[in-house]
Parts: sequence; C-alpha cells; structure tokens
Amino acid sequence: MALWVDKYRPKYLVSEKNGIDYHLAQAQHLKFLASDCMPHLLFCGPSGAGKKTRIKCFLRELYGTGVDKTQLIMKPFTTPSNRKLEIQTVSSNYHVEMTPSDMGIYDRVVVQDIVKEMAQMSQIDSGSQKSFKVVVLCEADSLTRDAQHGLRRTMEKYANNCKMILCCESLSRIIEPLQSRCIVINVPAPTDDEVTKVLRNVIKKEEFALPDAVLQRIVEKAEGNLRRAILMAEAIRMENEAGVSSNAQIPVPEWETYLQETSRLILLKQSSDMLLKVRERLYEILSRCIPPAVIFKVISFQINH
Repeated sequence: MALWVDKYRPKYLVSEKNGIDYHLAQAQHLKFLASDCMPHLLFCGPSGAGKKTRIKCFLRELYGTGVDKTQLIMKPFTTPSNRKLEIQTVSSNYHVEMTPSDMGIYDRVVVQDIVKEMAQMSQIDSGSQKSFKVVVLCEADSLTRDAQHGLRRTMEKYANNCKMILCCESLSRIIEPLQSRCIVINVPAPTDDEVTKVLRNVIKKEEFALPDAVLQRIVEKAEGNLRRAILMAEAIRMENEAGVSSNAQIPVPEWETYLQETSRLILLKQSSDMLLKVRERLYEILSRCIPPAVIFKVISFQINH
C-alpha cells in the first residue's frame, strides 16, 4: 500500500485533476519551459515545499508518461585512484536521477561520468521525442566546489544532448557561475491555508474524519512542510482507526524527541561530563543518518525557545 504522499502526489503541472495545488503561476511558467528549447533548471526551496513533485511533473510534461517507467540502477564508476564504487540512480529511457553528494569527495567524478554517458546515448525513438536527455541532481547544494566547477564545464560541453535539473534547499551554497547557467525556480513553502486545503482534499479522498482542532495542530507542527503534514495525518489515521478525537496526540518522530532531550541536557548543566554525554548522543543520532544540518537546526531551535 502506497503512502499518502505518493498516492496523492500531483501528476501534472496544470490540470483540474491531479494537478499542482499551489504556486499555480509558477506551474504555468514551468509548462511553458517544457519544450525543445528547455534550459538548465535550478529548483530551490525548503524541504517539503514541492520541488521534487514539480520536477516529476515537468519531466512528464516534457516526455509524457514514459518517465514514470523507472528502475533502480547501480551505476559503477572508477575514481582517479582506481577505486571502483557504485552510486544508486533512478532511471527511465529519458532521464536519470541521483544524489552525487552521497559519494563525498568523489562527487565530481560521478557527475562527469554520468552526464557524459547520458549525452552519448541517443533516444530510442528520436522521431517522436526530444533530442536531449535530462539529468536530475538532488541535494546539489551539498556538492563540493570541485564538483560544481566541473559540472559547470560539463553543462557547457554537452548542452545540446543533456539538460540539467538541479534541486537544492540553499541557493547560497551553489556557486554563481552554476546559477548563471540555469533558470532558478524558487519554490517557497506553502502557506498554512494551502497546507490545510491539501490535507482536506486528501482526507476527503480517504473518507477519513479528522477534527478541525487536530488538523490545525498538524498544520502548525508541519511548519510549511507539506510532506510532513500528510505523513502526520496518515500516522494519526493508523493509530486511531476507530476514530480520531479532538484531543488526539500528534505523533513526533523518535529522532526529534531524542534531539529535544539532548537540547534539555545542554541547558541543564555545562560541565565536562555533560559535554561527553551530549557528544555521545550526537554521535548516536548521526549514525541513524539524520543530516547534520537538521540536527543543528532542531537543537538551535530548542535552545532558543
């Protein structure tokens, strides 16, 4: 069974059914850009704002439903020191999506190899499809400077055969030469009213009764993160199958509760023993693959409030 965030993800940029729910003027602009003269694009915005959804809708507008037929492929590559590594990609006949920053200092090699490979591959049906393929780079703001400079040169070299779509949260960590070669699509977080509207539509389709008081608390806790809001609504549904009362508790991820407790310890006592204890807790949460930037953000918020 698919999660609600996947089940009700919009499929089209502009459509009365399964279309984008907010930032409609931006969706119209993206529809215009989905042409034979497509430029390189740089999507920027906070987590849960809808960047990936818009990228998927854009690709569907560009190539049709063929982009939905994807497969998970492990792409091998060789580092300058002859180490053989693999990176996980999601590929269709028309595009490839990956997160090269997962490879650390070898991200430059990954980007150049994958883009070169895509540029040299011709479309299966060149008569009915675009003459280029698309490479989607997630977490582009986590790329090293070397990788970003290498990507800039690679984009110029293969511009006719391979178009780039970069996805990031912080535009300030993208070098200026790379920004200048893309059209920047800023995707702001949805407003509380927009999140409420989307949640009501999802709840209606699921034939699920959710009290307005609980809905309001979900929207407040989501803080503009639509994905998180939908996941919280689904979690409440799973925990209260017999019915949701107006005082139902909003589930909080365990890692967030763990960080809240860590913040409390930081404020409780400033000593060498407490420092060691806090450091041990931070190592523990890092081992669970929680991004350092997220850890820093949550702890800073808890300490200041």
